[in-house]
Amino acid sequence: MGVPTQDAPAAQDKGLLRFITCGSVDDGKSTLLGRLLYDAGMLSDDQLATLARESRRQHAEAGEGVLDFALLTDGLDAEREQGITIDVAYRYFHTVRRSFIVADCPGHEQYTRNMATGASNAELAVVLVDARKGLLPQTRRHTYICGLLGIRHVVLAVNKMDLMGYDQATYEAIATAYRALAQSLGIDHVQCLPVSALNGDNVGSCSSSMPWYEGGSLLDALETADVARFRAVDFRMPVQWVNRPDQAFRGYAGTICGGSVARGDEIMVQPGVQRARIERIATFDGDLERASEGQAVTLCFDRELDASRGDVIADALRPAPVADQFTCHLLWMGDNTLLPNRTYRLKIGTRTVNARVMSIKHKVDVNSQAKLAARHLELNEVGCCTIGLDDAIAFEAYATNHSLGGFILIDRQSNATVACGMLDFALGRSSNVHWQHVDIDKRVRGGSKGQHPLCLWFTGLSGAGKSTIANLVERKLHALGFHTYLLDGDNVRHGINKDLSFTPEARVENIRRIAEVAHLMVDAGLIVLVSAISPYRGERRSARELFDAGEFLEVFVDAPLEECERRDPKGLYRKAR
Repeated sequence: MGVPTQDAPAAQDKGLLRFITCGSVDDGKSTLLGRLLYDAGMLSDDQLATLARESRRQHAEAGEGVLDFALLTDGLDAEREQGITIDVAYRYFHTVRRSFIVADCPGHEQYTRNMATGASNAELAVVLVDARKGLLPQTRRHTYICGLLGIRHVVLAVNKMDLMGYDQATYEAIATAYRALAQSLGIDHVQCLPVSALNGDNVGSCSSSMPWYEGGSLLDALETADVARFRAVDFRMPVQWVNRPDQAFRGYAGTICGGSVARGDEIMVQPGVQRARIERIATFDGDLERASEGQAVTLCFDRELDASRGDVIADALRPAPVADQFTCHLLWMGDNTLLPNRTYRLKIGTRTVNARVMSIKHKVDVNSQAKLAARHLELNEVGCCTIGLDDAIAFEAYATNHSLGGFILIDRQSNATVACGMLDFALGRSSNVHWQHVDIDKRVRGGSKGQHPLCLWFTGLSGAGKSTIANLVERKLHALGFHTYLLDGDNVRHGINKDLSFTPEARVENIRRIAEVAHLMVDAGLIVLVSAISPYRGERRSARELFDAGEFLEVFVDAPLEECERRDPKGLYRKAR
């Protein structure tokens, strides 16, 4: 079931190269890409006419015949007005020697998440540097993200050499500094070349303006790049869907993301341990004896197994690791701050599970690669985090298998993608902790008290009367003979939560602990009343999910802000003023 870890150079198929252009703002990425398309002869007469017309409209002062090649990829009105790239622009083109899919990525720091999206499927990066400015923070940031996402081949294009008089010393200083940066990030293959995107020097063909440069053009570098593609060794296939057109046929469809499989091979369906042998490998073009990474197939087994979308079919002799807690690197892409203990949906392969960012071990200064203490992550920041899942999954380290090691986090309210992540390794303790069966459960405990255990969660502004109402409700329940307990947010901070401050991340942890304690008390058969401001909808939702259906009732104590401020029993509003 194994294949070599990479293609041999002699057998390398150079038919298609996926690459990105990246670097700091105004380094000339869009101009370079447009010039490359022009020099490669990929622009039709209609496109050239449109480009000339748009160039005249945008740059009337430049005169007739001047082409602004950046307009070829900067398609948004805002991009053309500001002269910057905002969204990722994808273009397909080909030459006699090779086909290409290129993603032109934005240079502004605020659009770093767009750049990461473009880099996620790239095999090579063309990093631009302005010869006048040298390596900038965004150059380092983009290079770091390329390394983080597994890009190991970089072409450094030192642009705007014409503005530096085609000075060799300037080019060599930048190339030397960049090679050192790339090496520190694990990027093994770096090819440097001096260019002028505006004039076309060393873009589509070699330039006579720099006789001291003995290498080829950018197009030569792309056409001959030997990006010996990494391949995962062990057989893995996430199940995309169960193919059952009739009662006589059942197969499991998906795309192989590692290794190869043949008829008769023994497989395991994970995260479980069910085993079977491959009886048939079906495709639209007919059955196969063997299938390998990248092929979309339907696998039929020699016995009935319980498998569904999200499961992973793996080599039975070398199965994938299975765990529910991991250490990972996250690139935060959400507009709202990442705070520990918030819950998200995690999508990895074809599996989607509930996930919680348990802690942030550190964040990374992408300029110096220094590890910095952090309690939260802001937009475009990278951090090393621990993540816990509701269910165990089959996975691989990202360095071993990108498909089973790369994931995204999805906000549960907006369904927006808020992070991309790379799994590093599983936390060993997760496999050592098991639920211990007990004979007496909450229904038995509640039955002995003659009540149905549940949680009443009172939320609202400070001074709205949550504690007063919760206290009155408990008194009435107690008078009726019910067994209750009131968890007041202030009282809890004198004990189990006395170590927490009032920062946003501490507030999240405060509510998480209160919810867990309330859950234990409901399990004990009690009626639990919780009085806590709990301002974040996400935290209240996470609390609700700890309980079975019908066990959690949220009560919003609605009081006008003016009245709460007038009461101000704790002096909080006065302090805020």
